[in-house]
Amino acid sequence: MITPLKLKKYDKSGMCQVYDKWPELAKEFFNMNQDSIDFKGIDHMVFVGMGGSGALGDTLFSSLSKTNMHLCVVKGYHLPKTVDSHTLVVASSVSGNTPETLTVLDKANKTNCKIVAFSSGGRMEKYCKKNRIEYRKIPMLNSPRASFPVYLYTMLNILNPVIPLKNHDVIESIRYLEKTRKQISSSNLNDSNPSIDLASWLSGVPAIYYPMGLQAAAIRFKNSLQENAKMHVFAEDIIEACHNGIVSWERPSIVRPILIQGKDDYVKTKKLWKIIKEYFNLNKIDFKEVYSIRGNILSKIVNLVYLLDYATIYRAILSNMDPTPIRSIDFIKERMM
Repeated sequence: MITPLKLKKYDKSGMCQVYDKWPELAKEFFNMNQDSIDFKGIDHMVFVGMGGSGALGDTLFSSLSKTNMHLCVVKGYHLPKTVDSHTLVVASSVSGNTPETLTVLDKANKTNCKIVAFSSGGRMEKYCKKNRIEYRKIPMLNSPRASFPVYLYTMLNILNPVIPLKNHDVIESIRYLEKTRKQISSSNLNDSNPSIDLASWLSGVPAIYYPMGLQAAAIRFKNSLQENAKMHVFAEDIIEACHNGIVSWERPSIVRPILIQGKDDYVKTKKLWKIIKEYFNLNKIDFKEVYSIRGNILSKIVNLVYLLDYATIYRAILSNMDPTPIRSIDFIKERMM
């Protein structure tokens, strides 16, 4: 059980306070008076970012999947060879010090592509100013993962002339965030909170299954479970899993399946979900279902991220842990600088 006292005891940095403000933050930064960019002739985008920034790239990738804009997400050190004068490279590092992103940014600066970078400062800000690269400074709130709406909606604001997303789709996503907040926020610490319900069920090793359109939300959920709840977890496309991964359920294990489904998944994907549930029920495998809202792709992903992220925070609290510290990541970063 989570009480206000227990929440305050373990959420020492106030992560929940930031998450409770996600709808306002999204609205504020999308409507903020910012210098937009309007590079001409862009037909290809490359989003560069790791961790929380990588989740931003995944979200933009899914949101643009049904448009004419091609986008690829780079999580590593190498820039695609397809980059040319019609490419916009978007580099994001909330801390401003991510080695992989800084490496790719430097490589991009040696090509004839267009570049815009986002961070809260750090080495990225200094590099961009020195090399006269388009740069926007955005504050970090609590942590990179908690800053998700601040960065996403600032990017949607600034990149508006380039990306073919309609304003009413963005506004719809914020409106749904407000509705979702009423159900999952820290002011609703009871059984009617779907994020607490999911957090209470989570144990063992969660196996997240998802359709391709909701990959961004599933990967973000995996990452947040690892960072906030400090759990081992894996995620797999449901269609691919039915060609190999499903076989692993023939043996008992501590793995527990979570099925992330879209309200309007493709008809054959819906049939596959039905078969998977039948298989799990016949074999007495306990599973959990999570459904997206109805709406455009951006709305579905952002609201799933909100609900699922909060579940990982509540899981940490239920486990008597502070969700914010990431000592293992700090260990690696200190040695990579």
